[in-house]
Amino acid sequence: MSLLPRTAEEFSSAEYWERFFKKRGEKSFEWYGDYNKLCGVLHKYIKMQDQVLVVGCGNSELSEQLHDVGYKHLTNIDISETVVSHMNQRNAERRPGLTFQQVDATQMQYEDSCFQAALDKGTLDAMASEEGGKLARNMLTEVGRVLSIGGRYVCITLAQESVIRLAVEHFVQLGWAVRLHCLQEETSAEEDGDSFALPVFVLVCTKFRQPMPMPILEMCLGDDGAPNRLALAADLLAAVRERQAYSVLRKKLRTRTDAEADPSLTLCHAKTGLPRYTLTVQDSPPTAKVPRFNQFAIFIVPQGSETAWLYSSSEGRRQLAASANFRRLVVVAMHRNQEYADMQAVQSELSPMVMDLAPPGMPENQQVPFLSVGGDLGWREEVSRGVSEHSGEYCVENVKGEDGELYRRLVFLSNAALVQSESRLVSSNSTSGQKKKNKKKFKVPSSSSLSVHSGFLCCAHHEVMVAALAMLGIGKEKNKDVPVSVLLIGLGGGGLPQFLRDFVPGVSVEVAELDPVVLEVAKEWFQFRPDDRLTVTLGDGLERISFLEKEGGNSFDAIMFDVDNKDSTLGMSCPPAAFVENSIIQKVANLLTPKGIFILNLVCRDPALRKDVLERVGRVFPDILSRKIDGEVNEVLLCRQSQSESVGVTPSLKQAGHDLQRSLRSSTTHGPKIDIAELLKDMKVV
Repeated sequence: MSLLPRTAEEFSSAEYWERFFKKRGEKSFEWYGDYNKLCGVLHKYIKMQDQVLVVGCGNSELSEQLHDVGYKHLTNIDISETVVSHMNQRNAERRPGLTFQQVDATQMQYEDSCFQAALDKGTLDAMASEEGGKLARNMLTEVGRVLSIGGRYVCITLAQESVIRLAVEHFVQLGWAVRLHCLQEETSAEEDGDSFALPVFVLVCTKFRQPMPMPILEMCLGDDGAPNRLALAADLLAAVRERQAYSVLRKKLRTRTDAEADPSLTLCHAKTGLPRYTLTVQDSPPTAKVPRFNQFAIFIVPQGSETAWLYSSSEGRRQLAASANFRRLVVVAMHRNQEYADMQAVQSELSPMVMDLAPPGMPENQQVPFLSVGGDLGWREEVSRGVSEHSGEYCVENVKGEDGELYRRLVFLSNAALVQSESRLVSSNSTSGQKKKNKKKFKVPSSSSLSVHSGFLCCAHHEVMVAALAMLGIGKEKNKDVPVSVLLIGLGGGGLPQFLRDFVPGVSVEVAELDPVVLEVAKEWFQFRPDDRLTVTLGDGLERISFLEKEGGNSFDAIMFDVDNKDSTLGMSCPPAAFVENSIIQKVANLLTPKGIFILNLVCRDPALRKDVLERVGRVFPDILSRKIDGEVNEVLLCRQSQSESVGVTPSLKQAGHDLQRSLRSSTTHGPKIDIAELLKDMKVV
């Protein structure tokens, strides 16, 4: 332990290295691997006849081994007098032509362009530890000076963020070509405990006669991996971080299991650098009774199903792993804007790396099964992409669901695991959009032949919100001609308000929507058509509530909140916290007619926060019913100010559901697909 530096800056201190090698004595010190690990990439870039400068040689055996295989023009330098003296004595008889010199790499006396290669194993990492990196920059400048045209700086490094950024930016500015090799780790599970968590990289920078007008930046996997060209230095640094994250995760996964954690990593396309797969690891609890041969499996999520609760949530993946009954299950999601040929091609692509994620103790030669739903990759087609000032980048896409039906989705890419809006699609040559009895091979439809199924609500919580209107007595003979006014906060694709206008008799809807881009998307891609019974007010929903309440209350029979929180880190993702402040809840109550109901879509994973929200709502609305959405975190709250006429959870509520069901307009084959009574059956009193 006495050999370790007390501070990072000591790595760049001559005094530290002098003490280090005096204490180290005869024993060689190998940074980041020996000749056997590095020879493949070294022989690729350094020729036998090259004049080679070995920078910061220390007492490593690498120069001796290079000399023994035929490299006879090696000039080794180090700042430590002790190590230079020791290495000269060690090689005086066996390798008289191998010289070691005490030289400061930041102030070398060699002539310009006198070396064809410079080899650095860990020296840049040590020099860059000095605050500000001035010593490292001086060394790189000197290395560049003494290298000839076509010469290469070959640096073995751990590629810490500050180190690799400094080097890459330095050589890009000089107009050199920059290539990084990430050396593959060959350690077995037994060796993992003593190995580096981070992979070793080899940085190769080539000097040109004229600086390159555009940067040449490349990443290779292994000694001889094909180079992947990258456009920006930031892209190269991101690729380094990806490999480092993969290596750290690999080491963690091969040494232990953890059922509570679900670590994930993203694999990028080798050529484009774009995200291609996201792998999430789910371990079974230690108490689970897993068959001896069910150690490890890979589950491929069909395209378009990534946002399903079973695949996108920790709870869902735990349930999936439990049903699969493997010790470790890796859940693989495919990314947008990537092409995948078929299941066999995906398996072939993933197979070389899946054993890196195997649980500890699993034999290397054990077969790893690939699991899927229905055996195909699903289908997804992006039909539009744009940017919203309020919500960032979004895309509209058509997907094939696991039920075989087609859907259109609006997804904000800042939270790609959440579907903002969804509608079922029907083809112009289809009669009802229902599943066909004969299962023929899926044929990719033309977007122009698809239309939105106006009578189908894809969101289960929207169905419950519609069913809640039964509490208003809609459908009863005495209310046949009574108009019903609804204020809805949050438009999305417009499916919910359009359903209310089209199928619920007597209903008029005002929608408050903050984002004008959402309104345009709803019109263009979700066939949203406002009219005199369905109006949209653009602006902040909170401000609209305050404005209407100030004008005069008792205006609406129902007020619905269906607005999400853009901050996905909070425990409540719907609605934003400001919408359930005491003052807003009171204003909502003031806006309701005496029989009016407040309908709130609540998505809250924090039990304490949920309890607080319910208490705040309950102080204004003493009559609250709750309907949980199966398989989701959502619950819909149905809130009334008075219990005097409440139908409660009684047979009368069921009858009210039947009344509303009968009154729904259904003049077309694309009429409403909703069972009101069934949705009201599981209401619970809060």
